[in-house]
Amino acid sequence: MTKAELVAEVATKTGVEKLAVQQTIEAMMKVIKTSLQNNQNVYLRGFGSFIVKKRAQKTGRIITEKKPIIIPEHYIPAFKPAKTFTEKVKQSLHNKA
Repeated sequence: MTKAELVAEVATKTGVEKLAVQQTIEAMMKVIKTSLQNNQNVYLRGFGSFIVKKRAQKTGRIITEKKPIIIPEHYIPAFKPAKTFTEKVKQSLHNKA
């Protein structure tokens, strides 16, 4: 599902015009991005958490030169779904199979 499809679906289900829904979704994504950039996790009960994960330093390789390089520790955004959400997806997909 694309962002445009998400906007259309929410607009249909809520009766709110697409432009307002799009602005709301854009604002929500901006708030989540800003929070993660400020090292603040975002928790949405029953859905999941947008968290900042720390990746440890590791050794990588430049394949073309066959040389090892050090990849420094860094932080990445991640999404961790809620247990109830994960179970519903598993159950729904299992019933379709």
